[in-house]
Amino acid sequence: QVQLVESGGGLVQPGGSLRLSCAASGSIFSINVMGWYRQTPGKQRELVASFTAFGTTNYPDSMKGRFTISRDNAKNTVYLQMNSLKPEDTAVYYCTALKNGVQYWGQGTQVTVSS
Repeated sequence: QVQLVESGGGLVQPGGSLRLSCAASGSIFSINVMGWYRQTPGKQRELVASFTAFGTTNYPDSMKGRFTISRDNAKNTVYLQMNSLKPEDTAVYYCTALKNGVQYWGQGTQVTVSS
């Protein structure tokens, strides 16, 4: 089992920045992929950013340029730096980990971009 706890969400004005954190615990050895998704009501979750155990990062074209994923292995923590935020970035952001074919999810953290 892998436990994921997100933090760092909140209300931010358009053009502002936020950094989300995801602390992983439990059986974290040999996690294959970690990343971030987001979801708005009525829509499917969409990938924001991810990286493999080898450090390869992946960003969908729509997310390139404003979002940066990083990690601190010593703290078992993954971060998502979000810059130049827009109202359409408003969503619940979920941390995810893939291990041995099983996908784990955090509880999500709300990000609201509004003036």
